[in-house]
Amino acid sequence: MSENVLSVIPTDPYWQPAPDAADRAAALVLELVSGSADGDHADPDAVELDVDWHESLTPVDCGQYLTSIRCPHCDGPIDPEWYRNLLDACDERGDGLPTLDVTTPCCTTPTSLDRLDYDGPCGFARFEIAAWNPQCSSLTSGELAAVGRTLGHPVRQILARI
Repeated sequence: MSENVLSVIPTDPYWQPAPDAADRAAALVLELVSGSADGDHADPDAVELDVDWHESLTPVDCGQYLTSIRCPHCDGPIDPEWYRNLLDACDERGDGLPTLDVTTPCCTTPTSLDRLDYDGPCGFARFEIAAWNPQCSSLTSGELAAVGRTLGHPVRQILARI
C-alpha cells in the first residue's frame, strides 16, 4: 500500500535548527497537516510526524511522483535511473551524501544535485519534518512562511508517494 509523505525542509540543505525551534515548527506542521488548523477538527493522531536531524546531506525525494529530471545547463533530459542509482549508493553506504556536487550525464557539466530540474520536487537536507499521510497535499505559501518563521529559516515542501 502506498503512502503520502509531506516533508518540510530548510531551503539551505546544510542548515539545522535549534531543538526548541524544531519542536515548535513540528507542532505547527502537525496542526496544519492534520486539518485542525482549518477548523475541520480532524484527529491529529491520524498523522504520524517524524522530525529528523541528519548527520550528512540526505535526499528528500518525491518517490513515485518523480516523472522527469532535466539539466539546468543544456535542458537535456537526465535518466531518473541515474538519480536513483545515486540514491541507492547513498542508502548502501548508510552515511548520506558527502556533497551535492555532480557532473551531469547529458553534457558533462559540473553542477549540484539541488540545481537539477526535478518534475516532482526533490530536495536535500540535514533537517526534515515529515508528515505521513497528511490530510492535505500541500501547505500554502503563507503556511510555509509561518513554519519558516517558527523554525528560524525559510522552508520548502516535498510531497512524496512511496
